Amino acid sequence: MAELSNLTGLAPDQSGETYSNVSSASNRSLRLAEKEKKKGEADPFGLAVKYLSRVEAGTVVRGNDELERSLVLVETVALSNGLHPDVIAVLLDLALSLNAGTANCTRVLKFLIPATVVPQEAIVRGVSWLCVGKTPMNAQVVFVRWVLTVFDLIDCKDHLRSIYGFIFSFVTEENLCPFICHLLYLLTMREHVHPYRVRKLLDIQAKMGRQPFLTQLLALYKVFRPDLVTVSVPSRVRTGFKNYNAPWKVALSAVQRKNKGAVLVDQSLSLDVKEKPLSRKRKLHHLEIPPLSSVFDSNPKRKVFGLQELRSFKQLLENIDNIELPAQMGSLLGSALSLHYLDCVQDESAFLRLNFWLGHSLQEEFLLCPVDGSSDNTSEACRFLSTILSSQQFLQEGFSSTESFLYKFLSVWDGCLLRPQILDLLSDIPLMPSFYMRKLLFEPLKQLYFTSTVFFKCSVIECLNNMLVKWLTWHSVSVVKGGLDISLNSNSTMAMTLSGFMDSVMELVRFVGLLASEGLRLENCHVLLLNQTLAFYETVCDMFLKFSLPLIIMLPAGVFYPALFATDSVSVDRLGYIMYRYRKNLTLAKRQEKQREQTFHISRNTYKEFNRNLQAMVNSMWNSSWCLPGSDLEIDKDLIALSKVAEPWCRFDLIHHPALFSYAIEFHQKCWPERKDVDLGSIKAGKYWNWYMEFLFNQGFDGLNNFIQTNTGHSSSLSSRDDRQPASQP
Repeated sequence: MAELSNLTGLAPDQSGETYSNVSSASNRSLRLAEKEKKKGEADPFGLAVKYLSRVEAGTVVRGNDELERSLVLVETVALSNGLHPDVIAVLLDLALSLNAGTANCTRVLKFLIPATVVPQEAIVRGVSWLCVGKTPMNAQVVFVRWVLTVFDLIDCKDHLRSIYGFIFSFVTEENLCPFICHLLYLLTMREHVHPYRVRKLLDIQAKMGRQPFLTQLLALYKVFRPDLVTVSVPSRVRTGFKNYNAPWKVALSAVQRKNKGAVLVDQSLSLDVKEKPLSRKRKLHHLEIPPLSSVFDSNPKRKVFGLQELRSFKQLLENIDNIELPAQMGSLLGSALSLHYLDCVQDESAFLRLNFWLGHSLQEEFLLCPVDGSSDNTSEACRFLSTILSSQQFLQEGFSSTESFLYKFLSVWDGCLLRPQILDLLSDIPLMPSFYMRKLLFEPLKQLYFTSTVFFKCSVIECLNNMLVKWLTWHSVSVVKGGLDISLNSNSTMAMTLSGFMDSVMELVRFVGLLASEGLRLENCHVLLLNQTLAFYETVCDMFLKFSLPLIIMLPAGVFYPALFATDSVSVDRLGYIMYRYRKNLTLAKRQEKQREQTFHISRNTYKEFNRNLQAMVNSMWNSSWCLPGSDLEIDKDLIALSKVAEPWCRFDLIHHPALFSYAIEFHQKCWPERKDVDLGSIKAGKYWNWYMEFLFNQGFDGLNNFIQTNTGHSSSLSSRDDRQPASQP
């Protein structure tokens, strides 16, 4: 009883202590709850994300105000500032697991705007949710479209490539097939190409027809394993992957402008070709060349060497067999060492990926989003195109994507926007059959040429001259190597025979002849246009001797006579050089033809045309008989009489020619300084004529000097000492 009484007596004390402990714990819980409440009030976004991360399957969606408030709050933050990688992982898991319902699945996917990068593990988990099979088809399509949009923001892609087979399994879904093929195109490496995958794609193609997205993926497979893809694939496939990133495009651009300097997305990996608003502003900072970054995590066990790790050319040579291409192929354009690698290895898959990136960037920025004319946007586009130009000059060949872009851009170009860069890119266009040249290049250029200023006309002639020089140079190199493929693009399967090459060159020369003749007529034989035209024909006249091309094309009368009667001495001198080189080329061609050392035949019309021009030039400048009866330049006597010009037949000789008249006056003043009356006829008397010729040719008229010596036998160097002019004479 005592013990019992003791226990009974202790009871009140223990209960009091227990009550005290419970009260203390309760107070602590209240304090924690209050702290969490204050924290939630201070960070409502964090509280909303925390709530969404705890949503489980079976959660009531309809009428769930807390769920709706959390989704609205997260959506607002996502569209304004973007989402942290961890938040993206949480929301992606919430959407594809359908824990928040089917309707909210697509809603969440549409506001997944990353602030910096996207964790690849989140993408891998998303693909695993697709494999479960309960996600609606429309949600699967939206998910894959989102992955394509943020593909270049994924922090790493090695784990994503490790589930290539799982992703490939969705290619049989008709609705998913275009997007899955696009994603596979971006992920494919050589080890992913297997016979059963090629057979599967061919089976799908047999059912669906030759769809562009299937053809594009098969083309990439054929680059890696040509032995497996035996079907013919077009060498230049039109863009097979369209852009479906409309739900994220505007928001992603806005977030990246706010978070400038983080990671720049390449939204041009896929293009929206359905919508083309009347006034769309270009996205700032989109045309910047992306930085070099690896597609793999930095792992010391890997033998892969990233291009971004290269510091010298020696290091490139030492690791050339272990180099891994970057995640964004556009980054190759901004690195000299990367271009060295591209040039040395000649990896077709690398060129294919680079052309894919470049083609979409050019189409998105210049065709779908035209430059608005502001200085910032123009300078940005100028830097981008200049980078492409320097890369093409380094590789000594143009990109096929740039060529395709130019053909489309010429039809909408005003001739002013980024003129130097566009014309420089045009000059890099590789050789093509003459039929395509007329349709794709000449027609749009002709419309621009005849409706533009004289300075644009000069730029076009210069551009076409550079194009011709590059074609001829490549031909001369091919002749030395003994090859028949004289295509400028080494990554193109297009080969052209010598006759086809000559047809294309003739088409180009005749086109320039048409432009130049009409342009000189419209612009009243403008000096700049005439000199650019003569620079072009300086290339044309030497095609046989200088570039080993068995083709000689004379300059048209619409160019020859304006140059012959030009008022500037430079044009007349250049014409003399051109005629001198024509004679050299024709003489050698005639000699080889007689000796049967060549298989081609120069047309008799070419010789007749040259002789006619030669006779006109010699008669007018040397024989002083340019308009006498019986000559090609015979002019009606009554018309000459109306001009009231004395002795008109000698008005274009070496003394009275408008381009050389000032030199004759200067010579006359130096020889007869005491005379007040100028008698230019006295220059032709005796030794003064030889002195005048030497004086004239000492002014730098090498073209005229060569022409006169070759066609008249006159030498500017005097052999007789008595006839030499005195030291005091000029």
